[in-house]
Amino acid sequence: MSHRGVVAPADALPVARLRAAGAIPIGHSNLPTLVLAGMHTRSELYGDTVNPWDPARTPGGTSGGDGAAVATGMAALGLGNDSGGSVRIPAQFCGVAALKPTTGRFPADRRVLGPDDPGPASQMLVTDGPLARSVADLRRAYEVLAGPDPRDPAAVPVPFYGEPLAGPVKVAVVADPGGHGVHPTVRAAVENAAAALRDAGYDVREVADVPRLDEALDAYERLTVTEFAPAWPVVRGLLGPGGDRYIAMAMERTPPANADELVRLMGAWLNIRRSWAEFLDVSPLLLGPVFTEPPVEPGLESRDRAGRDRVGNAMRLCSVTSFVGVPAVAVPTGVDGGLPSGVQIVGRAFREDLCLAAAQAVEDRLGILTPIDPRPGAARTRT
Repeated sequence: MSHRGVVAPADALPVARLRAAGAIPIGHSNLPTLVLAGMHTRSELYGDTVNPWDPARTPGGTSGGDGAAVATGMAALGLGNDSGGSVRIPAQFCGVAALKPTTGRFPADRRVLGPDDPGPASQMLVTDGPLARSVADLRRAYEVLAGPDPRDPAAVPVPFYGEPLAGPVKVAVVADPGGHGVHPTVRAAVENAAAALRDAGYDVREVADVPRLDEALDAYERLTVTEFAPAWPVVRGLLGPGGDRYIAMAMERTPPANADELVRLMGAWLNIRRSWAEFLDVSPLLLGPVFTEPPVEPGLESRDRAGRDRVGNAMRLCSVTSFVGVPAVAVPTGVDGGLPSGVQIVGRAFREDLCLAAAQAVEDRLGILTPIDPRPGAARTRT
């Protein structure tokens, strides 16, 4: 079965809001087959999207097509959705900015495969988010996309901008979440962003770690596998040759929860969210990596178990922040070894404004990297 040529009968909510604000949609970009074939943007219909900085590296995913399009100037703004890094990872790998909003900040209609709504994991983990070359453009998109809509009763009518915080805003810095390792260039990116925030007047302090990382990652995987398991036999056949490897490895390792276990998992989910709320009550912002390695080779996560574990480990801060539903902005920090580097700034629930302001302070001091010309031999300079 192929979805080639299938056109949606109406705009998705984010597209409709942007169009109403004057944006001009110019097309769909590439993404992994059914958004399930892996982190790398390779689809059965259109093949590979390459990283515009180095074709031997992945642009990330699942929104790698939009990341590459924004980075090369094909589009001023991109749209994706993020349930564990799918807008933030392409942002880091392609040298652009991205926003993953708080769960409930942007409305969405998730009935993509029929009249029924999905289960709690798909409702709570997946958030739409924009990609842009500048934080200012990201802010413009945020103001258009935020706000309730009757088609999404979970969207919350919270003010776009919260009350100013007293004194210098505290920023907790964790370069190596969970202590599982971080590449030197990524650690340097976090240190450079921390220095930029200090220069901007933020109260920046290293802390021991983020709350309950490994417990959250285990619960995240168990919940998603449990929800997805009934559909897997049908979906597997739609993914094409080899396209099932990424999900299959998760299904083989993690058994679905039974009813009693699922109830306990839902309680643990709330409990972990509470731990994060308490952590961010002390420090309203968290600075850390998006992906704890530079851009990796295409398809690493689907190659074998070692590759999948390596990618899952590297994206761990994205996964846990999606799990607890807090906002995060990915922002570039420079170029290292010919590849873009970047960080993410995580905030309290519904304080996207704090994340955007801090990302703007980083951008003001470290610069904007794109657009770039991806052709061999083209100059790669900061703007």
